[in-house]
Amino acid sequence: MYAIVRNGGGQAKVAVGDVISIDQLQAAEGDTVQLPAVMLVDGDQVTSGADATNVKVDAEVVGAAKGPKIIIQKYKNKTGYKKRQGHRQKYTQVKITGISK
Repeated sequence: MYAIVRNGGGQAKVAVGDVISIDQLQAAEGDTVQLPAVMLVDGDQVTSGADATNVKVDAEVVGAAKGPKIIIQKYKNKTGYKKRQGHRQKYTQVKITGISK
């Protein structure tokens, strides 16, 4: 059995026991959170759309992480304008503890 969950602007395929990185949550390590399910696949049964609102995906917060460093550079020719900027996205790592209908 696996589920497709939504977080932020993306979706992730999860099963019980998986550890995934999602957008940063305001939760402490060890807290339990529920992720909204978009679709549930249980063998031959597929639950999606309005039926997936009853599906609950429970996850435990494992810790925090940072994504890779992204370098942003801007340059305009002949004007002497140069700008360099960096960014690291913050993530929360969660372990999927249960999927229920």
